[in-house]
Amino acid sequence: MKISFLQLGWRSLTRDLRAGELRLLMVAVTLAVAALTAVGFFADRLKGGLQRDARQLLGGDAVVVSDNPIPAAFLAQVKALGLQQTINLTFPTMARAPDETGGSIKLVSLKVVTDGYPLRGRLRVAEQADATGDLTRDIPQPGQAWVDAALLDALGLPVGGDLLLGDSSFKVGRIIVNEPDRGAGFMNFAPRVMINQADVQATGLIQPASRLRYRLAVAGEDRAVKSFVDWAQAQVDANAVRGARVEALEGGRPELSTTLARAEKFLNLVALLAALLSAVAVALAARSFAANHLDDCAMLRVLGLPQRTIAAAYTFEFVLIGLLASALGVLLGFAVHYGFVALLAGLVDSALPGAGIWPVLFGMGMGLTLLLAFGLPPVLQLAQVPPLRVIRRDVGGLKPASLMVLGVGVAGFAALLLAASSDLQLGLIAVGGFAVATLLFASLSWLAVKLLRAVVNDTTAPTAVVLATRQIAARPAFAVVQVSSLAVGLLALVLLVLLRTDLISSWRAASPPGAPNRFVINVMPDQGPDFTQALKSAGVAEFDWFPMIRGRLVAINGRSVSPEDYTDDRAQRLVDREFNLSHSATQPEQNVVVAGRWQPDEAGTISVEEGIAETLGVKLGDSLTFDVGGVQTVSKITSLRKVDWASMRANFFVMYPVDKLEGVPATYMSAFKAPDSPGFDAALVRQFPNITSVNMTATIAQIQRVLDQVIGAVEFLFAFALAAGLVVLFAAVTATREERAREFAIMRAVGARASLLRQVQRIELAGVGLLAGFLASIVASAVGWALARYVFEFDWVVSLWVPLLGSLAGAVLALAAGWWGLREVLNRPVVQTLRNAAQ
Repeated sequence: MKISFLQLGWRSLTRDLRAGELRLLMVAVTLAVAALTAVGFFADRLKGGLQRDARQLLGGDAVVVSDNPIPAAFLAQVKALGLQQTINLTFPTMARAPDETGGSIKLVSLKVVTDGYPLRGRLRVAEQADATGDLTRDIPQPGQAWVDAALLDALGLPVGGDLLLGDSSFKVGRIIVNEPDRGAGFMNFAPRVMINQADVQATGLIQPASRLRYRLAVAGEDRAVKSFVDWAQAQVDANAVRGARVEALEGGRPELSTTLARAEKFLNLVALLAALLSAVAVALAARSFAANHLDDCAMLRVLGLPQRTIAAAYTFEFVLIGLLASALGVLLGFAVHYGFVALLAGLVDSALPGAGIWPVLFGMGMGLTLLLAFGLPPVLQLAQVPPLRVIRRDVGGLKPASLMVLGVGVAGFAALLLAASSDLQLGLIAVGGFAVATLLFASLSWLAVKLLRAVVNDTTAPTAVVLATRQIAARPAFAVVQVSSLAVGLLALVLLVLLRTDLISSWRAASPPGAPNRFVINVMPDQGPDFTQALKSAGVAEFDWFPMIRGRLVAINGRSVSPEDYTDDRAQRLVDREFNLSHSATQPEQNVVVAGRWQPDEAGTISVEEGIAETLGVKLGDSLTFDVGGVQTVSKITSLRKVDWASMRANFFVMYPVDKLEGVPATYMSAFKAPDSPGFDAALVRQFPNITSVNMTATIAQIQRVLDQVIGAVEFLFAFALAAGLVVLFAAVTATREERAREFAIMRAVGARASLLRQVQRIELAGVGLLAGFLASIVASAVGWALARYVFEFDWVVSLWVPLLGSLAGAVLALAAGWWGLREVLNRPVVQTLRNAAQ
């Protein structure tokens, strides 16, 4: 027989496609590639959009922030590299209304800008308070001030009114709706006032003790910007410029970044599980495909076709199928990622940029690896089928794949999954957990089969149960494969259901309906009783109430510290500025002590947030010395706290566990949910004109909106994993279809009724499903706990109902898959089955 492997492979491909024998393989590969590429396309576009929008959030391509005027060397370097530049100045000061309009005063954040501001992005300003405003590249004219709407409410001023700053008077020109580079520092919560640089000297506000922040923003070609950033960072690292830093886009909104980080991890987890499930489905479907082609290959060997030609032909066929299924998966993933874009619309300010080629290449590579690693090994055994099988059906059966071939395939697939996870810990837990679970399932299912055969009594048990038990015990290898495959599919489904439910619950709990939407600072101690009474009179029953103490860290364990002692930029900034300290005998309910103990009214001790403790390199038992108003206090660290910064509550890095600190200057802060009554904020500010009230309603609304969008995206991709899990269940149940058909035909030939055989089939499927569901639920609880604690970082308590519900779900799904995949077995004519078996 003379035929090339290309011709044979192409003919086999077209025949198998028409016969539907490759349908399950293609579905499994397409699902895996679609899930991975959908996340890949979206992540690629989102990353590009965030990189683009980062420039707008910075107000330039790069920014240098300094407590002192920008050195001339920096400006010379900007000019030498041909970059655009603009400098603005920000500092806190007091604004006031004229005496004839009440003379109210308010702490504001004053921003002094020059022509060209901002280099990236645009201001949005309005002519009246409730307007959406228009984008502009203008800045305030000399003698004019642009302000936040909240300042006009606090001072009782109209647009066009006079605003006093220092020694100067300004006309309120426009209302600032959005300021792209405002950031989220606490000082930026104060109402913004923006003026032209030409006016700042006349105000007389810049004094030696003023807390000024200079911001040099640059923009230009990427290569020139990178050269400037490298040069500027080298200057900062060499301490040539004290109090300066090169600013990059950081998560200024922890309440959003935490949610989005968890969402990205969960989307990656769902894609990983879909790929893992698809690998199991491919392996089962490929083995079934190979079993159906044993006789065909035996005939080809009789006709003289060499083994290498058969092997090359099937390899060619599977490569073509892999390319076709992967291409379909990429197209489906590309279409699906638009669903993510629609569901998460608004997370970036404008249209996302186009996706790159990497998700396409990765998807095609993943599909081919999946099919060749798990599908090809059993199929290649077809080349080794002896010609004798034509007359002896008991020879030339499939053997387990060699450990070397299987190991190489699994290792390559696992490496790609780890790369796709974008999180090594997530990938190791998911991939490693499934690998261990597969071995565990195989071992336990083998023991269960042995135990089942010993427990069931042939004389006392119902006939259907006895026959079902014999069916399972007669093929222990098939039973182990079937239970293990079902358990792996159910493991993913149970894990996703559990994590999805608890993950969404933890997200919701982070910003509950009663979360504070007002933060008030600068309440004087003598105003405390009146302030709290004003809140209660307005209907505010619950509120956070903490003292705020400004203190500078000067020594650790008696040794003086300075920014030069640290290489970490964050640690340098912490040591170089004052901390917001607080004290309370009662442990804050949103803080969890993770080390040590919180002892109320224990003098000389402090509690430190665990993150800042790690940054500063301090631990339990260390002593910290703070300079508070010229008085140094030494305190021992007796507890470390985990602070939920996304809780929208009042939180502090360092707290004294005491009710009072004598001789320490302090102001107070409060966090509460404001009543819906109109005029509440204005009345509060009029009664206490020195306070700064930060309205977080818009922020909380944005958090909830983003949360709903993220949950929608998670549930959208969840369907892929469900589909992959159902494919595994179907493949596992139908893997022994022909063997079942022959056995049922023999039993029917000797007089067994169809109703009895249906009972046998249902009992067998239900038993296998119950066992698989129970095993899957136990392992899913363990893997879910590890993922919840170490990857998603939320508390999770495993319910005792999970094994029971998982077992029942396994039985129901196994019966459903069996009904769909095996329904024609009992309806097949006995003569046809026996004739096929004898051929």
